[in-house]
Amino acid sequence: MNDFVSLWSYLSATPLLWLTATIAAYLIAKSLAARLGNPSWANPVLMSVLLLSPVLVLTKTDYGTYFEGAQFIHFLLGPATVALALPLWDNRATIQKSVIPILCALVVGSTVAAGSAIVLAQFFDLPLSVLLSLAPKSTTAPVALGISEAVGGIPTLTAVLVILTGIIGAITVTPLMNILSITDWQARGFAVGVAAHGIGTARAFKVNPIAGAYAGIAMALNALLTSLIVPILIRWLT
Repeated sequence: MNDFVSLWSYLSATPLLWLTATIAAYLIAKSLAARLGNPSWANPVLMSVLLLSPVLVLTKTDYGTYFEGAQFIHFLLGPATVALALPLWDNRATIQKSVIPILCALVVGSTVAAGSAIVLAQFFDLPLSVLLSLAPKSTTAPVALGISEAVGGIPTLTAVLVILTGIIGAITVTPLMNILSITDWQARGFAVGVAAHGIGTARAFKVNPIAGAYAGIAMALNALLTSLIVPILIRWLT
């Protein structure tokens, strides 16, 4: 028993353990989702969180220790965000034909996503630091963390809110679009890309390739616009 405790103490202090645990949890969750037929509620990110959380609680592992391993995955978010230029380039002809509707939808979607978060935070009288952390929740994590830090928010709280926003968006987008009778894949994809960033975009690709492409376009454009409008909205609404 003492040998096991000693071994665990050694392994838990090494970043490789939590990197491996994170990857393993996601692969298990992805496999389970595929076996279930990839329904919207069986989101791999959500299931990965549900698999990892009890392990972290039972082993009394704090966030800092866990992030020592997870930071390698976090680092890859930067290149992944830059790679969003690819769907923009691949679909440039379609974008040029629909540039006005795309820009209108982008401005409205980005403004409502950030503005509604700020207004709701004020309505519930949340602390200013929480409000500032909540404002960029609908954009992709690397950009959201940068915005949060720049405006005086708490980046770690922003990271949690970004993940929750993406998971909720990915779970609800398909049934919500069906209820609203929205059948255009371009519109469906663009909406989820603006509202639910990368996690929603991954879901859109599973449903339809056109929806996935437009979700990627929306996600990239929303990241740019949100970084510009959030500081303005914070000054105006607070």
